[in-house]
Amino acid sequence: MTKRLLWALPVALLVTAFIGYSAMSQEAEKDIVDTAIAAGQFKTLVKLVQEAGLVDALRGEGPFTVFAPTDEAFAKLPKKQVDALLKDKEALRQVLLYHVVQGKVMSSDVVKLRTAKTLQGQNINIRVRNNVVRINDAKVIKADIVCTNGVIHVIDKVILPPNRK
Repeated sequence: MTKRLLWALPVALLVTAFIGYSAMSQEAEKDIVDTAIAAGQFKTLVKLVQEAGLVDALRGEGPFTVFAPTDEAFAKLPKKQVDALLKDKEALRQVLLYHVVQGKVMSSDVVKLRTAKTLQGQNINIRVRNNVVRINDAKVIKADIVCTNGVIHVIDKVILPPNRK
């Protein structure tokens, strides 16, 4: 019985390690766009990225860090504001690029920053208080979704550049 347990333990550890490795590998099999599509909670973001003509850029080599608002976050925006962005593609591009930072910035690095320059050109503010990370006034609700060309951090609110508020 003891011998069986001694053999079972290493086998169990190997199986666990293999499953963990497989899960990690699967996480990074898709780029940022395909990861967002597969997640199912970024339908509005994906639609707007398509409307703005940013799909190819976000499928590019990167690496990029995307602070991705959920569908619920977009639902908090006034419909009038969303409609206005859909009519003004450049304004839409600017708002979306304000959610993207060059480089793969994992949560362990984000918490060390106070600001980060976005691809839109302006800085976002980063605050950590009581183990809650905020990007401007949006709360990070899930971090470190690893993609082949970067990382996604999920936020609960659409962040707007200072000139779009």
